[in-house]
Parts: sequence; structure tokens; C-alpha cells
Amino acid sequence: MALAPSAGQALLGAHLDLWHNTLAYVKSMALNSALDLRIADAIQHHGGAATLDQIATKAAVHPSKVPCLRRLMRVLAATGVFGTQQADPPGGRSGGEPLLLYTLTPASGLLVGSRQNLAPITALMLHPAVVSSFFELGGWLRRELPDPCAFKLRNGHAFWELCDRDPAFNKLVNDGMGSDSEFLMGIAVEECGEVFRGVSSLVDVAGGLGAAAFAIAKAFPHVKCSVLDLAHVVAEAPSDTGVQYVAGDMFESIPPATAILLKWVLHDWGDEECIKILKNCREAIPPRDDGGKVIIIDIVVGAGQSLDMKHKEMHVVFDLFMMFANGIERDEQEWKKIFLEAGFSSYKITPVLGVRSIIEVYP
Repeated sequence: MALAPSAGQALLGAHLDLWHNTLAYVKSMALNSALDLRIADAIQHHGGAATLDQIATKAAVHPSKVPCLRRLMRVLAATGVFGTQQADPPGGRSGGEPLLLYTLTPASGLLVGSRQNLAPITALMLHPAVVSSFFELGGWLRRELPDPCAFKLRNGHAFWELCDRDPAFNKLVNDGMGSDSEFLMGIAVEECGEVFRGVSSLVDVAGGLGAAAFAIAKAFPHVKCSVLDLAHVVAEAPSDTGVQYVAGDMFESIPPATAILLKWVLHDWGDEECIKILKNCREAIPPRDDGGKVIIIDIVVGAGQSLDMKHKEMHVVFDLFMMFANGIERDEQEWKKIFLEAGFSSYKITPVLGVRSIIEVYP
């Protein structure tokens, strides 16, 4: 029979919980260092399993810092970013220490290759301008909404303002959003293709450089796909995707289509702005009997009857994350409120994209 922990042991357990949360940022910064050093690429370069020395050489780590790299790799392995295995044949290092190989895991496998590569969006989330915004969270909570957001308090400009002013940051944002769209939409069209069947035309609103629209057009060639975004974004769009690009403002009007796609857009805005966008969407689509609908891909907090703790935690963590730019993730009742106020009659939530859901909204 297990003995109940003593009062001292209970306190030490609480202390461990406190440290686990206090030092969680170290794991994020370890991952950021792995991106900066392109450690996943180094492992991939060696066939998916590499020694510490091979990683150090490929990542141009200074020889004096190889022991420090080992400590970094130990954390990245302990947190599941990379795996480890013994070399076969075992070989060995001086002193009889077995030779250890570092391997890719399913998570770090998403940081390499040309398809399903999430390194750009991960780098965006870990960018100093984003991460440092959370140092302002306490002070921001003492201020009246809506401005300035925590990002602006820290960086002097709001998120989208910095995109306009800093070409390098703008490229990071475009690359990040593009990588997320390529990853997610590939799964969406394969596993949730019925959402797009019966659609003859689609406008991807605030679709950036068109990665989501391109994935849909490739999977469903009969669908005429367009991207609506601001003029300076459309000016950088590729010309060989088979997707039409339209310069415009979603707060003013949206081109007509059977369906409107809003992928990771509405969580950037408050309720009033979302209602305005959705009203413009409703004016752009035909009645439901003619196939008209709005397709939203975003988080629905709490959606999914069998959510594990990791999904539940990520829903609320990502909601807090979005506060850096005055964004918000909504639960079903909050989504329902803005749908009804925008004049829609019904909706359907399908929580099948990991932490995100597909929401079909009908006029």
C-alpha cells in the first residue's frame, strides 16, 4: 500500500510544479536555438540520425561550445523535439562512453523538407518581437482596451504596422503563414474534402500569398479560387499558381463567390470587426440553397468531446498567446453570437484539424 506523501514531500511536489511553469520558456528558447542552428536539417543531412560532432560541424558550432551543444541536445531530447539511440555498431568515445545518435521525432520532422515544413511559422511565434510582448502583459491588463496592444507597447508599432515598416519581419510573417497553410490545407483537402465539394468559386479572404487557395485549387481543379488581400500583399504574390489575386480591403467589400474562406483571420479581430467582415462575406455569397457558405478555419475553444489535456491546454494557451495583438480565440457560444449578429442562420463545427476546427456558416 502506497504511503501518503509527507508534508515536506508535498511541498517539494508543489515546488516542482512551480519550476515546471517558471522555466517553461527555456524549452521554447531551446527550440528557437534548434531552428537558428538548423539542427533538424543537420540530422536529416546525415540520414535521420547524427552524432553530436556531426551536428556541431553542420551547424557551425564553435569547437569550444560542443559540450554546451550536448546540454542543449539533452533538453531537446528530454522534451521530445529529438530522439536518441545508440550507434550500431556501438563504437564509443574516450572513456568508454557509448556513441549516441540524435534522431528526428514526428515533431522535429515538421521542421525539415519542402512540404509540411513548419519551421517558418515556429520561427515567427518565437521571434523576439512576439515573445518579448508578453513582458508587457501585466501592465497591458491595467490599461483600457483596445490600444495599444502588448506588441505595440513593447515594440513601438502594432504587429501589422511592423510588417509594413520592416521588410524582413514582413517576409517572416508571409513565410510563416504560408507554411501553416501548406501544412494544414493539405490535411484539410484530403480528410475534409466534402467541405469544398459543390463549391464552384471561392475567395480566400486575407489569404496572403495564396498557399491555402492554391492547395484547394490543386485538389479541386473545377473550383475557381481567388485571394483577397491588401494591395502591398498582392503585389508580392506569385504569378504561376493558377489563383487569381484581388487587391482590396475585407472591411470594405469582398468579391462574389460561392464560398468565402477565412483561415486564421477572425481570431485577429474583436467582435465588432468580425461582424463587419462576416456581413461583407454574407453579401458576397449566394443563398444556402445555391451552395453559399463561409468556411472558417480557427480554434473553437473546448470543441471536441474527447479532447485530451494537451489539446485543452493548447486551446487556452493559444487564446492567451493571441492577446499579444489584441486577438482572441472563441468558444462555440462566442462564435454563435457573432454569426447571428452578422445575419447568418446556422453553422456547423467540425473539430478535425488538431487544435483547430472547420466551421461552415450558412446564410
